[in-house]
Amino acid sequence: MLSDIPLIDDPWFYLTATLAVLVLGIAKGGLAGGIGLVAVPLMSLTIEPARAAAILLPILMLMDVTALRTYWGQWDRENLVTMIPGAVLGTVIGFATFEILSSDDLRVMVGFIAFAFALRWWLARAEAPVRRAGMKAGTFWSALAGFTSFSVHAGGPPIHIYLLPQQLGKTTFQATTVAFFFGINWLKIGPYAWLGQLDASNLATSMVLAPLAPIGILIGARLHHRINEAVFFKVVYASLLVLGVKLMYDGLWG
Repeated sequence: MLSDIPLIDDPWFYLTATLAVLVLGIAKGGLAGGIGLVAVPLMSLTIEPARAAAILLPILMLMDVTALRTYWGQWDRENLVTMIPGAVLGTVIGFATFEILSSDDLRVMVGFIAFAFALRWWLARAEAPVRRAGMKAGTFWSALAGFTSFSVHAGGPPIHIYLLPQQLGKTTFQATTVAFFFGINWLKIGPYAWLGQLDASNLATSMVLAPLAPIGILIGARLHHRINEAVFFKVVYASLLVLGVKLMYDGLWG
């Protein structure tokens, strides 16, 4: 029974986890998918990054099923073909290196990704030239996405770096990322189970947080056409800068 399984009892964890799951749901629901990057850094303030990733995986899969139904068939098939081989490669690399990287290594990695992605957004001044899908670039960026997604569910930035210069339509862009991460998250199940990440305690914690998933998706869908995205992005990316610095400090000197 759930009551017999040792759950995390830190109230600060549930505060950060609630915010993380809601942000992920909002991202999956159609409002700026890249903001989901905040989830693991936020939870990593109260638990180890590897455990945060394990707790979030079943919740992400639940969100993927819901989002995939919404965007079914609207993705860019050419891009998915270029990204599938890299996704598999990156997942394998993430699996092979998972036990080599310490918790502090992961904190530094997550913090750097969060900080660099946010800083890149803040410093951008001009739109990049339009690029088309390509097998070499697609394989490279999707492999990096597979690796960072396996380790800390931070696959969004590499995929955005690859897709955004193509200037896909908003719906096509969202559908393509949803389909890509649906596949990646299913690829993680076996390796996560092999590594002991999907233990009873983590799965029970996922079950406690799972009801927040559809709430976040519903909020994202409703806000899609109602919120000033410029203001929203500024708040989110400012928080990523702060979280990135905090995690890098903890990993290096904390």
